[in-house]
Amino acid sequence: MERIKQAIEKVKKQRPSGTGHPMRSPMDSRGATSSQGSQAKDELGEISYEHTRVVKLQAEHLEKNRIISSNKNDAMSMHFDLLRTHVLQKMEEKGWRTLAITSPTPEAGKSVVAINLAMSIAQLSNKSAMLVDFDLRRPKIGTYLGIPMEKSWNDLLDGTAELPDVLVNPDMPRLVVLATKTPVKKSTEMLASKKIADLISELRERYASRIVIFDLPPLLVSDDVIALMPQIDCVLLVVANGMSTKREIEDSIRLLPAEKLIGTVLNKAETEQMAYYYY
Repeated sequence: MERIKQAIEKVKKQRPSGTGHPMRSPMDSRGATSSQGSQAKDELGEISYEHTRVVKLQAEHLEKNRIISSNKNDAMSMHFDLLRTHVLQKMEEKGWRTLAITSPTPEAGKSVVAINLAMSIAQLSNKSAMLVDFDLRRPKIGTYLGIPMEKSWNDLLDGTAELPDVLVNPDMPRLVVLATKTPVKKSTEMLASKKIADLISELRERYASRIVIFDLPPLLVSDDVIALMPQIDCVLLVVANGMSTKREIEDSIRLLPAEKLIGTVLNKAETEQMAYYYY
């Protein structure tokens, strides 16, 4: 953990004052109607799903994959609620509604953080959440949630499905998921395309209460994240305790626009190390 603190402090000193304000939070690892199909009684009220598929999640499967935010009996869910509060405060200051989640290297637990954060946000009565799996190289959101993917982002890409067909409500109020079933070829070119820019704009602007969370690939394995950054308001960096080198953390922070880096999450930390850090 000390290595991570040193890396962040070093990059901070190299940047001009007034740039991003990353936060760090320890983790081990309901929103939106569909764009065209579901209807809400009002922007902040009860939502009914008329065209979006509703899938009941299995508690055992979620627990196996460290998805805990839906279970308030799990003490660890509190940490995601704290993260939710800090993230939303930063986003509301800027009027931001799209958040990317990435990590320096694989196996940092970014997808688990993305899912738990989306679930935590959706539990607020005045917010809705949409979770989009844009890790087009190694998509995991659908698998972690246990969502049947007869139709997914892949079908939307090849023109065999429309957006309402591929959205899923995981039987939680105010949460919608857009999962990717299989890896997508030429992922960087796809994420940099006008098609993706138009989709993100539609998802962002449909409802003022909506926070759209994009699970992205690790920063240092491809240029996918950099390609998508112009379309995203802000980004959260997930660093696994003891898994990323100081150099990898520094390189990742430098690659991200300082004004968009909203925070850094320390994941897979020991219980006694749990605390929030800011700069």
